[in-house]
Amino acid sequence: MDVVTIGESMVVFTPTSDGFMRNATQFTKKIGGAESNVAIGLARLGHQAGWISKLGDDEFGKAILASLKGENVDVSNVTFDKQAPTGIYFKEPRRQNNMRVYYYRKGSAASKLTPSDLDNGYLSKAKYLHITGITPALSDSCKETIFEAIKLAKSNGSTIVFDPNLRTKLWDEKTARATLLEIAAEADIILPGVAEGEFLFGESDPLKLGQLFLNHGASVVVMKMGAEGAYYFTEKESALIPGFPVKQVVDPVGAGDGFAAGFLSGLIDGLELSKAVERANAVGALVTMVNGDVDGLPERDEVEQVISKNGEDVVR
Repeated sequence: MDVVTIGESMVVFTPTSDGFMRNATQFTKKIGGAESNVAIGLARLGHQAGWISKLGDDEFGKAILASLKGENVDVSNVTFDKQAPTGIYFKEPRRQNNMRVYYYRKGSAASKLTPSDLDNGYLSKAKYLHITGITPALSDSCKETIFEAIKLAKSNGSTIVFDPNLRTKLWDEKTARATLLEIAAEADIILPGVAEGEFLFGESDPLKLGQLFLNHGASVVVMKMGAEGAYYFTEKESALIPGFPVKQVVDPVGAGDGFAAGFLSGLIDGLELSKAVERANAVGALVTMVNGDVDGLPERDEVEQVISKNGEDVVR
């Protein structure tokens, strides 16, 4: 197994019309969730990805499981909960480049994850453990589960990749900051945005933030800079890898997950860091051009074409 990730996937409803959701009469139904997005992204790029979660024993849960199976994601460690529902969230496309998101996930099946749901034999097969700051925010038991997964990954020699993925609506700032910093100290690779770095360290300069994350324990830091691209930092080197400009962003949700999938793909393929970040930038850009969290996740030939043409196909 190349990567195992742990987290919640939800059903996503989006109005077919822009503007206030209160006026919407029709919605599309899709799926989304940071960790399952990454797993799907990796599978489309030709890698083996496993996803650990709980789903409600309901039609939405069954739809999510079928979708992940159809994407060739390993779901052998996903279970159903008969007492709790599958989470839901709504996207509200107010106007161009203005997307609001509303979550209905409190008490969801995924929030019932516990350390006993982890199979060390399964985790030990993974070269990389991918985690985000969303899962520990769902409940105390989810937080315990993530720290147990980190402990097991370390004992197995797996590389821990952490995307802070800050969600201030899910928990109070003090708890969020303390927990994310604790996870960051355990991670080998961190994929923050500047806003997340500022939240954690009170610093907005990406160069200073890169060093702060390294000092905190990471061996590699990749700082996402949106359309500008991304910096990577190690103790020996750092550089800004330019992004691929997109003429019109259709849906920005999921771009960071695509970035993570692209970067992990590069690592799995043994690329040097600069090339892995370049692949991440290309995947993230392609995701923004399509509606839906996972719909824009590309296959390998699309990514290679964009990179070889220096982003021409993305700009259009």
